[in-house]
Amino acid sequence: MKTEFMAAITQLSAERNLPKEVVLEALEAALISAYKKDIFSREQDISVKIDPGATDIKVYIRKVVVESVTNPCREISSDDARKLRDGVQVGEVLEIESTPKSAGRIAAQTAKQVVLQRLREAERHVIYDQFVSKGGEIVAGTIQSIQPKQIYIGLGRTEAILPLIEQVANEHYRVGQQLRFYLLEISQGVRGPQIIVSRSHPNLLRRLFELEIPEIHSGVVELKAIAREAGHRSKVAVSTPQEGVEPIGCCLGPRGIRLQSIINELNGEKIDVIQWHTDPKIFISNALSPAQVVSIELNEAENTATVIVPDKQLSLAIGKEGQNARLAAKLTGWRIDIKSTSAAEVETAGLPQAAPEGLESGELLSAVSSQAQALEPASEGEVEDIATLLASDEFRVATETPSVGPEEKPQIRFAEDILPSKPKVEILGRKKEAKPGKGKSKAKGLKRGKSYFKDDAPEE
Repeated sequence: MKTEFMAAITQLSAERNLPKEVVLEALEAALISAYKKDIFSREQDISVKIDPGATDIKVYIRKVVVESVTNPCREISSDDARKLRDGVQVGEVLEIESTPKSAGRIAAQTAKQVVLQRLREAERHVIYDQFVSKGGEIVAGTIQSIQPKQIYIGLGRTEAILPLIEQVANEHYRVGQQLRFYLLEISQGVRGPQIIVSRSHPNLLRRLFELEIPEIHSGVVELKAIAREAGHRSKVAVSTPQEGVEPIGCCLGPRGIRLQSIINELNGEKIDVIQWHTDPKIFISNALSPAQVVSIELNEAENTATVIVPDKQLSLAIGKEGQNARLAAKLTGWRIDIKSTSAAEVETAGLPQAAPEGLESGELLSAVSSQAQALEPASEGEVEDIATLLASDEFRVATETPSVGPEEKPQIRFAEDILPSKPKVEILGRKKEAKPGKGKSKAKGLKRGKSYFKDDAPEE
């Protein structure tokens, strides 16, 4: 009997992954419910004690010692109590052994149901305590089922939920797929612990770096900041307090194998590892890599940074759909305004980018000087002189038809000014532009077989 009882307790403890003490407590609670329903009254205070060594089960009725009994189910007189135990005082609780010889079928069924219920509750508490200690860590799970708004993940003895908002848009999930998840939230629900996991949280990338790179796990290399757009691109800023240690090289590993393992876990998400710096200008310049930066101006009052890059590097600094600039702003915490070198020079000079057509360089300077003088207050006489000058014919002729000297050469501004113009061909009264490379070919569809250039065409 002893061997069979202990073997059953051990087997039940192993199947439920529960301590033996928890199983014994559940069995004692089940026996109390069974005896109250079959043998004793529900008003009686009953306790059951199981000795695992001797496999003895004893049932006790607990009663309070009083002078005069008003509730026989819970009270006992002092005289009767002293007959059972010497020296008992009024107010003490006396345990009277009342172990029944056997229990009925209904009591056994009740005990079975109570045991299963208590074991499930104990199992839920153990699972909750286990995952509460792992909050904010990485857990490995298998996809069990896929629903429109959430995915159920198997985590061994329990299930977790991957909501739609925590999924990565360009990841394709399938049943049976094994992935790593970030343990986002754990709460105690009615049916057990409710666990929420994530695949898009930035801390998933942080935990993967700590798991794959020993220098980060030991604290030799520190992760200062992370900016992530899940499924597309991420930027990680690293630094080290120790001299002689290359933080970026530690993250890459030999032939980049460390970083490549993290990229494979994230299904090909691109990761940029940059050097963190205390100087905001240097840090912003590193964050905008691989684009080159010419200069940076900081406005600490508005927390903005104006970055000037070469004209050819402007699209690279902004990135596809502004992705590189957004990640750099998240990583550094500064609002970044990116400008090209030519645009910055135009803003600095305060001049339009191209001169108006029909104005020479001297006329442009005179126009600008006249605009500058117009900003100053003028007297009444000066206003009348300017009005007379604007109404004169000489001013109108000078502005409408500027004269060009005989020795002046036309200004070449574009390549088309020095290229030969396309000859125009007139065929039977119709004018067509000659296509390049077709000058020596014979014209098709001509009735008379003759073609004339415009200059040589006979007069009508």
